[in-house]
Amino acid sequence: MSENPLWDFSLAVYGRPGVSAACLDLQDRLGQDVNVLLFAAWAGMACKADLPADELARIDSAVAPWRAEVVRPLRAVRRRAKGEDDALYRRLKAAELEAERVQQDRLFALSGLTPAPGGGVTLAAANLYRLVPEGDPAVMTLLAALGTPPEP
Repeated sequence: MSENPLWDFSLAVYGRPGVSAACLDLQDRLGQDVNVLLFAAWAGMACKADLPADELARIDSAVAPWRAEVVRPLRAVRRRAKGEDDALYRRLKAAELEAERVQQDRLFALSGLTPAPGGGVTLAAANLYRLVPEGDPAVMTLLAALGTPPEP
């Protein structure tokens, strides 16, 4: 466990079947930030938070410079190196993951949220639908995975 429950949640959820593909689809197809998607889900699932659209926009705007100046360039270089230099690719992947952890630390701090009982998929869905149009197949996949207990 880290000092950031959002990061712990993200690591646990991202490994569930279908989650990474759904998040990457929303990132590549709609320009959504995977970390903000996971934050919205965490807020509803773990913190019982129903976040207004303006709060999600405020938090997203606050981390946008880091995403634009650090995370996306690392992702672009990593994707470019894929298949050409495995050692470099692995180091870039680790650096990108660390940059995303920093972004999630910032999301957690900016939100002021802490885990609380009573959250669930319904609140996660409400938060996610403020980022992505309701009924998007990738969001439906993500919500289905959130409703599935984690594998032991």
